Amino acid sequence: MDDEDMSCTSGDDYGGYGDEDYYNEADVDAADDVAVTPTHSEEADYECLNVNQVERVFTDGVNSLVSRVPVNEKFARILLEANQWDVEKIVKHFRQDRTEFMRRSHIDARPEPRRKLSATATSIAKGYCSVCAMDGYSELPHLSCGHCFCEHCWKSHIESRLSEGVAARIECMESNCEVYAPAEFVLKIIKSSNALKLKYERFLLRDMVNSHPHLKFCVGNDCQVIIRSTEIKPKRVTCLSCHTSFCVKCGADYHAPTSCDTIRQWMTKCADDSETANYISAHTKDCPQCHSCIEKAGGCNHIQCTRCRHHFCWMCFGDWKSHGSEYYECSRYKENPSVAAEANHVKARRALEKYLHYFERFENHSKSLKMEEELRDKIRKKIDDKVNEHNGTWIDWQYLHKSVSLLTKCRYTLQYTYPFAYYLSAGPRKNLFEYQQAQLEKEVEELAWAVERADGTARGALEAHMHRAEHKRQTLLHDFFF
Repeated sequence: MDDEDMSCTSGDDYGGYGDEDYYNEADVDAADDVAVTPTHSEEADYECLNVNQVERVFTDGVNSLVSRVPVNEKFARILLEANQWDVEKIVKHFRQDRTEFMRRSHIDARPEPRRKLSATATSIAKGYCSVCAMDGYSELPHLSCGHCFCEHCWKSHIESRLSEGVAARIECMESNCEVYAPAEFVLKIIKSSNALKLKYERFLLRDMVNSHPHLKFCVGNDCQVIIRSTEIKPKRVTCLSCHTSFCVKCGADYHAPTSCDTIRQWMTKCADDSETANYISAHTKDCPQCHSCIEKAGGCNHIQCTRCRHHFCWMCFGDWKSHGSEYYECSRYKENPSVAAEANHVKARRALEKYLHYFERFENHSKSLKMEEELRDKIRKKIDDKVNEHNGTWIDWQYLHKSVSLLTKCRYTLQYTYPFAYYLSAGPRKNLFEYQQAQLEKEVEELAWAVERADGTARGALEAHMHRAEHKRQTLLHDFFF
């Protein structure tokens, strides 16, 4: 495919058996009270662009800014990158306080003491570079701040910053100077190294795309497509080059009805060691004498610390020697630090139980989705066999393919309802959500049962299951996502 011609929009179609087919088709008979309109579509409105097209987007932004404020193109790019390509914001701040705004945007330097200015002028006259401490240079390249350094030192500095992954924000080498180097300046310095030039251009494109609120790289492996979308909600986009689907806002897997911030917290919680710490807090206590961490291995509440040999009660932390008949007092509420400490452990256990409740269900649906891929293959083979046996056409059996695609779609949504519920505050809203979640869970499992037994399920009954499952899914999304 020619890069210059490669442009696709969210309305294009593509073939294949994947669950993307179902997402790209019209939703099956949604409920009467939940109309499926473009406003309520899970698909974002987007375009797939190549590098040349994205460069034109940048150029249009630069031209728009240059036509409204008196800056040249190289500084316009720095202004736009530093201000999320918001032309109106730049114009407003530029007119309010041009000098301060140019400094905050890393184009102009802050005023320097007269003594330092004099020393800089002397260094320039001698052709002195303060980095390598050599003089006699006939030319000392510098940025708008006026700090001069030899070309060799500039190149080393640029190479060092590129090795750190920095391109758009390569700053002046002078201490405390925050002026950024324009692309034209950097390219002139590294023009003799093609490898360095290609690396800089690649990193610069990445930085410019990441700074633009409406652009995002496709997350597919080795995919060069850049998604352009003005979508506000975390809706779903599918790259029409590599067919990878992801959230248009955060680039993670599509996660409706959960927000980007919530799914980020959830995935971090599932991946890091926070739950290990919760387990330790819930299942272990510190010895009241030497503070060693102790895990209870049996049912007896008479504990002996293996380190200091101190005997104490697991329930109230009291010294076992003086415990005596007071043992049964452990069950009574008392306002004292020991009981307060026990309360913290109870809270930790409850927090762990809550997390495991939602995590196990989240993981269970994730595993079910993987296992249902095998079901998809069986359905595909079944359709092919029936067509080859002249028992109807592929269109006649399309409902089987749609049923397993819808099952995938509904279970996927159901999976992401659990992080949403985990972070949802208790109250009427959560009660309503959990009710709708339970309804969707019921319909999904009934649909899964019917799909797995498609041979013994009449087409009408199967489509009725599909209708009910999609209705419950759309209702939940309508109330908590759109």
